[in-house]
Amino acid sequence: MKAYWVKTNRLIKKLFSNYVWDIPNKENKIYLTFDDGPTPEITAWVLNQLEQYNAKATFFCIGKNIEQHPEIFKKVIEKGHAIGNHTFNHLNGWKTNTNEYIENSVQCSVISNQFSNNKPQTTDNQLFRPPYGKIKRAQAKKLRQKGYKIIMWDVLSADFDQSITKEKCLKNVVNNTRSGSIIVFHDSIKAFENLKYVLPKVLEYLVENHFSFETIKN
Repeated sequence: MKAYWVKTNRLIKKLFSNYVWDIPNKENKIYLTFDDGPTPEITAWVLNQLEQYNAKATFFCIGKNIEQHPEIFKKVIEKGHAIGNHTFNHLNGWKTNTNEYIENSVQCSVISNQFSNNKPQTTDNQLFRPPYGKIKRAQAKKLRQKGYKIIMWDVLSADFDQSITKEKCLKNVVNNTRSGSIIVFHDSIKAFENLKYVLPKVLEYLVENHFSFETIKN
């Protein structure tokens, strides 16, 4: 039994309505997101795939990775994608003291601003996604008070799950995406084996089915 939902349950969305799970619209807009980067070679590959379909996405970056690979981070911004906060050290909120979690998240914003030259039109670090989707209510409340919008997801590709086939990963996205869906991929080493198979096929499928790609706005 997997410890995650591929398609987020409606009850969960209702119970945690302060979080953004999807962005309903009638224009067939969907929202591609990538977690855990920037990662050498992999993030660049993702950018190339997106560019082929003129697709924009939102990248939830780890502050430590931004610090280590600022040139890749800047490339994401130059290509017109949006940026979100994924904490500085990829913390599990359930296992982290609330004050430490907030400080770590703010640290990610600081480093993001440092390397983005504070360009709010392209880098919106007020978007926040908790690693693993695990965050305490107190943590979420404090982040919202600081102006962060907490972004979850409607569809999880599960590209990180090395126990599933790449074909299953593809079906996770194709079978569950609807207008307004926020879809999660990972530009990480762990996910790349699945991602390099799935992402080109997903992009092709979405274009053929008249979906358009949007970044998430604060």
